[in-house]
This record gives sequence, structure tokens and C-alpha cells, in this order.
Amino acid sequence: MALKQSNYLRMRFACLLMAVLTISGCSLFGSDDDRNKPMPLAEFKPTVSAQIAWRAPVGSSVAFGLSPTVVGDSIFAASADGVVTKVDLATGNVQWKMTVAKILSAGAGSDGKTTAVATPEGDIIALDEAGAVKWTARASSDVIVQPWVGLGVVVVRSGDYRIQAFNAANGERIWSVQRPGPSLALRVAQQMIAIEGLVITGLPGGRLMAIEPIAGSVVWEGIVAAPRGSSELERVNDVVGSPVVLGDFLCAVSYQGRIGCFNISQGGRIIWAKDFSSSAGMAIDAKHTYSPDARDNVAAFATADGAKVWRQDGLRNRGLTSPATTGQFVVLGDFEGYAHVLSADSGEFAARLALSGGAMFAQAQTTSRGVLLQTGDSSLVMIELK
Repeated sequence: MALKQSNYLRMRFACLLMAVLTISGCSLFGSDDDRNKPMPLAEFKPTVSAQIAWRAPVGSSVAFGLSPTVVGDSIFAASADGVVTKVDLATGNVQWKMTVAKILSAGAGSDGKTTAVATPEGDIIALDEAGAVKWTARASSDVIVQPWVGLGVVVVRSGDYRIQAFNAANGERIWSVQRPGPSLALRVAQQMIAIEGLVITGLPGGRLMAIEPIAGSVVWEGIVAAPRGSSELERVNDVVGSPVVLGDFLCAVSYQGRIGCFNISQGGRIIWAKDFSSSAGMAIDAKHTYSPDARDNVAAFATADGAKVWRQDGLRNRGLTSPATTGQFVVLGDFEGYAHVLSADSGEFAARLALSGGAMFAQAQTTSRGVLLQTGDSSLVMIELK
């Protein structure tokens, strides 16, 4: 009973935090305070052509824990109304589609052989290569972070700050690691990643953790930013979005905290960190790291040392997704279904594309075919720049 009450309170306070952040879904767009109103879209002369290569329906709605996964030539995606879909990366053709639950809160994680999603009650549902359910298991709490699948395991992070692994073949629980967490946490799009045989996850309290996925041993933990402030609301500083990797650089950003990079080869030694607050996540290329701040002002920092390069204020309070990089450009979705293309070098507007489908929550993703977005009506959209 106490656990259920704790989860319920986290969800209630998370919506309050969304209002503070002016994220779509729990925003203050109707407030009389002009600071919370979305920036009107300005006219500009496009410098690149943005086109929709294809669009594929998944379900009818999305949630913060639902982001597509690209594996080889396929995309695995889920919708909040319980649908899991496999789509061809090149054409957008639907290869299979299955309804597995009434509501999904996280997914779809996949390695191409096993695809995993989760429900608000903590049920983990695994599908085989053909889309048939092969097992279900129960996590220790609600799951809103996309599962990671690989090396024969399904790794999930539950709302009680526990990271658990299940056997991908039969759903048997293999290991569990837990860390103490705050009473308040953000409910935003988050993903775990794998590098050099380790699963990396961001945690509330501004922390990163690297876990060996077979045995569940914690290899290292790093702090992006320590909590600050006197109230629980002020001390919320979750790592948001997905950690990003470039060579030996592992970078992450937190809400009410910092943006920074660690050296993977040196056990997670911090290379640089800057005070920053984001509710969306970040992207990286050889020159820069990119992230919208908590007010959706998009900033670029030098990847090597964190020096600030540019800031674009023209998308303030527009409920931006995490960015994705493609060539010389950065792409972000917003709460009205627009895809915005910025110059990676200057931050200036380069293109804008109306995708329709409503507010976007899933992280924008770079693929070999373009930038992948999932719209508010749960359609997958591939964008090409020419």
C-alpha cells in the first residue's frame, strides 16, 4: 500500500513539475504570465529542404516512456494504447503489429530478437521476432523508462529506483540493483544505452550508473550534478533523456543541475560540466553538444571543453523533444507537431516542417535514413534533409 501511494504521489508531483517546466501535457500555456507562453514561430528563409520520407502509424497515443528503437533495418515502436509495431527503416512499411495490453508506459526496447515493453503496473511483456508474446514478468514497481534489450537480458528501471534484469528467453529475474532516491522525480522521456559491454542509465539525483548486464555488477557511478535547494521541488535534478556517447566521451544533462561529459576509458572521470537545466535531453557530434534548457532555449557547447558556442531563444516554451544531429543540422520536435531544423554551427533556423499529429514526447533519433520522430498520435515520421 505504501509503495502504491508513493508511486501515486510521484505521478501527481511529476505533473506539477511538468507545469513548472512548461512541458506539453502539463503546461502553463494558458497562464497570464507571458514567461510561460510559447514563442510564436518567426518567419525565416530556409537554407535546407526538409521533407517527410515516410509516415507509419503505430497506435493512437504516446507517453513519455515510449520511444522507438532502431535495430539494423527495422524500427520497434509502441503506443500508450498498448500497440507494439515493427516498421521497415527504409520504407516505413509495417512488418507486424500487435496489441499486447490496454495501456503501455514504456518501450519498445529491442535487439531484433526480443522486444520488450512495460505497463504502468510494472508488467514486462516480451515479444519474439514475429511479434508474438513469449513471456510476461513483473517488475518491483511501475516502469516508465524504455527497457534495454541485449546480450540475452532485458533490463528495466522501475519507479522505486531499482534496476532489474530478466532472462530474455524465459522472463526469469536474474538480478536487481537498487539505490535510494528522492520522493519526487520527473516523468520525462528517458533511455538506457549500452557501451563497451555496459548498460548506462541516468538516475534521479543527477547520477549516472554503469552496470555489467549479465551479472548486474555496478562498474562505476558518476554524478552529473548534486541536488541543491531547501525544498524537495528545488532538489529535483534527474538525469533526463538518454546519455550520449562519442568515442571516450559519455555526456549527460540533468534538470536543475548541469550538462557535462565523462571519460569512459578512465572510469567515468568528469571532463567538463556546466550549470544547466534541461527537461528533454541532449545530442552530440564531434564539435558540439546540444540541449534545450528548461525553458526550451536551445544551447550548444563545445564537446571538447564545454565552452558555450551559441543559444537559440526562438523556440522558448514550445515543449521541445531532445535533439538529434544530422550532418550540419540539429532537429527537434515541439508541442504543436512541428519539426525544427537548426544550423549546428550557428543555431540559426534552417528549416521547419509541420508533421501534424500533436505534441511530441519521444526523443528525436538520428538514423541512417534521416531523423526519426514519433508524433502525438503515435505515428512514426522519417525526415530527410536535402
